[in-house]
Amino acid sequence: MLAIAPNASQIQAEVKQTMIAIPAGFNPQDYLALERQQTMRHEYRYGLVYAMAGGSDDHNEITLNLIECLRPTARDRNCQLFASDVKVSHADRFFYYPDVFITCAVQDRDDRYIKRHPKLIAEVLSPSTEKFDRAQKFEDYQQLVSLEEYLLISTDEIRVELRQRQSDGTWKTTIYRSGDRVFLASIQLEVDLSQIYRGVSWNR
Repeated sequence: MLAIAPNASQIQAEVKQTMIAIPAGFNPQDYLALERQQTMRHEYRYGLVYAMAGGSDDHNEITLNLIECLRPTARDRNCQLFASDVKVSHADRFFYYPDVFITCAVQDRDDRYIKRHPKLIAEVLSPSTEKFDRAQKFEDYQQLVSLEEYLLISTDEIRVELRQRQSDGTWKTTIYRSGDRVFLASIQLEVDLSQIYRGVSWNR
């Protein structure tokens, strides 16, 4: 296990951003070596390693529901669907564990642990990570030229935000609420929001 001497001012700054970074400079090889040794998962962004927070039961329920909705179509299209245990990376600049993602790229079958060509990524929002998922993480995900859609799913209300890459490289955002159906053009699948939120308790 790698011991790291903490820097108090840096830890305080990262806490204010709602994500806690291990305060040391890592290269991608250091990070991957660290990750192989740890039982707790970490994400990597430009030399900083972030410990991942646990999720709620509603977060887990939504994630499982989404997997159930997407998996048959992914299989029919000879694509792969992954959930939270497989990393997504671009040029080793970042390594993230999306809640759910789909890749149809043949190249992504070569590495069992890291995928680099996803076409759909979904993040189920948590209070501790929502700001990061909406901003910095989306900024990084846009570097994935294969990515067509980014799905942000709220756990506080029935609200799904779909960001779609346009032909000119810009991104279009559409908000869906209770009673709506979201069409995922990347895999040609329409999903009723009631399926995504089935069984959610809305406990606070």
